[in-house]
Amino acid sequence: MPDDKIRVLIAKPGLDGHDRGAKVVARALRDAGMEVIYTGIRQTPEMIAEAALQEDVDVVGLSILSGAHMELFPRVISALREREIAPDEVLLFAGGIIPDADIPQLKEIGFRAIFGPGTSTEDVISFVREWAGARPDGKA
Repeated sequence: MPDDKIRVLIAKPGLDGHDRGAKVVARALRDAGMEVIYTGIRQTPEMIAEAALQEDVDVVGLSILSGAHMELFPRVISALREREIAPDEVLLFAGGIIPDADIPQLKEIGFRAIFGPGTSTEDVISFVREWAGARPDGKA
């Protein structure tokens, strides 16, 4: 098994100031042996993408409760692409208050999973580990 830990960035885009869920997920991933970078609240898409680049992450998880996901999430993806990070190179997932009707469009632009309220942290951990196990570089 490789020594490299899965590097995960957890971020809160936009003006949403509630971060309890993001912190719970970040701590669970850390406790599961992953290296987690939490950027804090009120991050711009550009700040998130720059952190992903600088930290050389494998996974980007976004948390949102404000309802601005259809505006902010595509901007995060654009900012990642501007930094030559393609959505197929990193695992993108999101959580928070996201209507079911928006999920297909978010998946179409590159998000591999959307986790709603009440999702078990074990489900998030399993999802990230399964993705990492399927990677050609074998990083897990």
